[in-house]
Amino acid sequence: MENTDNALDNSDLEQDNVTETLDEASIQETVEAAEPIAPELSETDKLKAEAADWKDKYIRLYAEFENFRQRSSKEKLNLISTASEGLMVDLLPVMDDFERTMKALETSPDIKSLKEGVDLVFQKFQKILSQKGLKVMESIGKPFDAEIQEAITQFPAPTPEQKGQVIDEVEKGYTLNDKTIRFAKVVIGS
Repeated sequence: MENTDNALDNSDLEQDNVTETLDEASIQETVEAAEPIAPELSETDKLKAEAADWKDKYIRLYAEFENFRQRSSKEKLNLISTASEGLMVDLLPVMDDFERTMKALETSPDIKSLKEGVDLVFQKFQKILSQKGLKVMESIGKPFDAEIQEAITQFPAPTPEQKGQVIDEVEKGYTLNDKTIRFAKVVIGS
């Protein structure tokens, strides 16, 4: 009976070993199915992948910059083409006033009223330009300044105090928002 008991015990042990082996094998298969085995990348392959990633980022950034540059260029051209639109809209009433004045010149015999009308239109024109930042340079009676004035000629100064100063102005100078846009053409006392 001992032999029989031993045989039963051995078969139980073998059965337990088979069960353990099956359990380990099924666990291993489950783990392998759940996690695909990634091959170990060499250092060279890692560097190549990183370089490809940087290259892709560079190409995308370059493309974005080119798009930005083209868009900015279009916006700049649009701004330049419409920059004077506001000024033109403000000057249209002055143009209308000049047209009315020209019609009145043809039919009106009263020169004094025509002169007053032209003076009013001129004042309106000056007001619009000054609102846009245009200023007339004051030159007469001031010392000559080569930075903002252009000397046309020299005449003997009527008084010693006027020597080196502007005694006459041939063309007025103008500044636009404190930037000289036209130099004053002046006569200097010598």
